[in-house]
Amino acid sequence: MKRKLLALLLALCLTLGVTPAFADEAQVQPLPAWSNEVLADGLALGLMSSDITATHSSIVTMEQVEAMSDVVANKLALLDLPLAEASEEALVLDTTRGGVVNALYQAVAAYEIEGIDQAPADYMVSIGVLEGDEGGLNLERDCTVLEAATMAVRLVLAIYDQCNAGSLGLLWKATSAAGDTLYLLGSIHTDMNNTYPFHKQLRDVIENADEVIFELNFNDTAQLAEFAAMQIYSDGTTLADHISPELYEMVVSVCAQLGLDEQTVSMYKAWALASTLQTLAIQDDTTSSNALAVDLYINQAAVCNGASIEAAETYTFQGGIFDGLSPEYQEQYLAIGVLMCMDVNSMTEEQKAAIAEILGEEALEPEYLELLAAQDDAIAGLMDTWKNRDVAGFETAYNKEAIIESDDELNSKLFTERDPGMIAYAQQYMEREGIQNGLMVVGAGHMVGDGGIVAGLRNLGYTVELVAQP
Repeated sequence: MKRKLLALLLALCLTLGVTPAFADEAQVQPLPAWSNEVLADGLALGLMSSDITATHSSIVTMEQVEAMSDVVANKLALLDLPLAEASEEALVLDTTRGGVVNALYQAVAAYEIEGIDQAPADYMVSIGVLEGDEGGLNLERDCTVLEAATMAVRLVLAIYDQCNAGSLGLLWKATSAAGDTLYLLGSIHTDMNNTYPFHKQLRDVIENADEVIFELNFNDTAQLAEFAAMQIYSDGTTLADHISPELYEMVVSVCAQLGLDEQTVSMYKAWALASTLQTLAIQDDTTSSNALAVDLYINQAAVCNGASIEAAETYTFQGGIFDGLSPEYQEQYLAIGVLMCMDVNSMTEEQKAAIAEILGEEALEPEYLELLAAQDDAIAGLMDTWKNRDVAGFETAYNKEAIIESDDELNSKLFTERDPGMIAYAQQYMEREGIQNGLMVVGAGHMVGDGGIVAGLRNLGYTVELVAQP
């Protein structure tokens, strides 16, 4: 049971089960072209909401200004910068461009940073945060939501870049004798433990890629529709027909807290609900309001940069991995998701008995519950290795070999049935005519190990090196 719990959660390094922050058809007002440079980071940092396409030209409110300033302050606090003496100068904080500049300036002026002794607007201009037009800086003019968010994003990135800080990612560079380049980024499909912002080195790799290859094409609406259909029962049955009555009642109760009514819940298959519950359970207070997983951030950035988007797999293929699980395994998968979302101490005896019936008595024992509670820390540890480009640390914490050798039903589907196909896709990319400069972003579990993409390309004769830390 312990192995099964770990295998299910470590799927975060293997499969996606995520959807885009917003689709093109949701756009109400076209965004100005200059916003492309900040859109992905704005969403990832939570400085823009998913409805930015509808609200970007609205005048920013003081509540929004304060929220953006808080995000900036929280991100800067992670850098352990030397504190500055508190200033006695009172700055005007309002919803003009100048007022927003002042509010953001206050967040950074709390630290001893080069050039911070300038006037707020001058400092912001000097680091590329504030820009004007032929009419000047327009500090007196009302500030739009997009303008305010853009300044906040630029400020965070500017200070992180000055400090040589940000998430590095598990990044390799594969090259061929002909000069083709394919960067390989092993992803963890989540947004937690202060994933953002990315280091400038990684942002530059993303920005300069002509083509970005993901596990799935998040922009393929036809495939998304197929995947959505796969998650719903189409044979006349409902969830209640596939799991125990007691577990069904618990699922309905947990989902009600997420705003889902029973009629909606009953439509979905056990594996689809299980994946959703487990994803939600591991989010933390650093997860942005958009919960933009690494892959979705890069997809948004790639689209904004005009890169072509390709996929090594299809939604039908990935959905089939879970759809093909045995009914017993799917019920266990869902029970673990429920257990992650509920306080065992608040469960009734009937609920505990239902969990024990599905997962075994050990699922309610202190050791197992401690393991369950420790999953957040375990995944946070994985994220730390990812952010620091610590491949050895990741491999130790992830332990791909042990997962493959276990008897868990998912293992062969997640590894041995998928790694060869990804290696073949990368090889085909490297063999195309013309010089290539691409980026492949798939689960980190697929990159490492003897059967992973890095080893696979090396075995095929390509040079694959871990990108040096800046």
